Amino acid sequence: MNVFLWIVQAVLAAMFAMSGLEKLLRLKDELAGRYPWTAMFSQTAVRAIGVTELLGTIGLIVPAAAGIAPVLTPIAATGLAIMMALAGAMHIRRKEPAGLKVTAVLLMLCVLVAWGRFGPYGWPS
Repeated sequence: MNVFLWIVQAVLAAMFAMSGLEKLLRLKDELAGRYPWTAMFSQTAVRAIGVTELLGTIGLIVPAAAGIAPVLTPIAATGLAIMMALAGAMHIRRKEPAGLKVTAVLLMLCVLVAWGRFGPYGWPS
C-alpha cells in the first residue's frame, strides 16, 4: 500500500503541477477555453489558485521524500482535497458536469492520500 500511495501522490503532484503552472504563467483570457470558470475570477485570484496548487504539489512529495516533517504530506493532501471540494461546488453551481468529473476524481485521490498518510500508512514522527 505504501508504494501505491507513492504512485498516487506522484500522479496528483504531476496533475496539480501542470494545472498550477498553467494558471500561474498564462493570462486568464488564454485560460478561458480550458477553464471557463476563470471568467468569474480576477487574474490575481487565478494566479493565487495556481500558486496554491504548486504549494500542494511540493507538499505531496518533498516532506515525505526528505523525511523532514512528513506530516506535511497528508496536510497538503487535505488542503488539496478542500480545494477540490470547493471547485466541485463551483462546477455544480455553474452546471459544468465535465469539470465536475475530473474534480471528483482528484478529490477522491487526495482523500485517499490524506487517509493513508494520516492513518495506517503514515510515517513515524
